Amino acid sequence: MITQAFTEWAATRGIAVRYIQPGKPNQNAFIERFNRTYRTEVLDAHLFANLDQVQAITDQWLVDYNEYRPHEALGGIPPVQYMPRLTHAPNLYRALST
Repeated sequence: MITQAFTEWAATRGIAVRYIQPGKPNQNAFIERFNRTYRTEVLDAHLFANLDQVQAITDQWLVDYNEYRPHEALGGIPPVQYMPRLTHAPNLYRALST
């Protein structure tokens, strides 16, 4: 039932659902790592009274995760600190579009 509801939800938004082979989490390592981090830092770290509380804490955590947490792909720098480097870079779009 949940799978059908999720599949229908995704289809109405133009999202293709792709499944990995059972027992092969390495086929989707990035999301597996994200899921483990979310479970450890949010779901296992708090006792929730209701779904609204889960959503509120998740929203706060996502801001930290996506903006302030050091990212390996950015040389260990949080995106908020890395972003100014991009704004001072040459306008590559203009160079490529001419």
